[in-house]
Amino acid sequence: MTVITQGARLVEAPLHRIAHGRTGDKGNRINISLIAWREDLYPLLREQVTADRVAALFAHRHPGRVQRFELPQLWALNFVIDDVLEGGVNDALNLDGHGKTHSYLLLSLPVRIPEDL
Repeated sequence: MTVITQGARLVEAPLHRIAHGRTGDKGNRINISLIAWREDLYPLLREQVTADRVAALFAHRHPGRVQRFELPQLWALNFVIDDVLEGGVNDALNLDGHGKTHSYLLLSLPVRIPEDL
């Protein structure tokens, strides 16, 4: 395991450089799990991927509430985002009422990571 040292030069990169995601949906709610590629990357997720940042990223979908749950044993965060699927699969007029693809939006979020990553 690589250990991220204090004082390392930081650069901005998309979140997918340090994590992957899985998404599910139920009604008008999506559930996005964000999982660090390695244990030493988990603290970067905890520090930078907040419920407020996720709410801002999904602002164009008008989320009602964003909750973040920490799963340190899995090196993961789980976000539950309400009211972003235009009513859900059965009510939405858009092409993709499912939340399956929304993890890609989250994985585009810019984060600051050590340059050597």
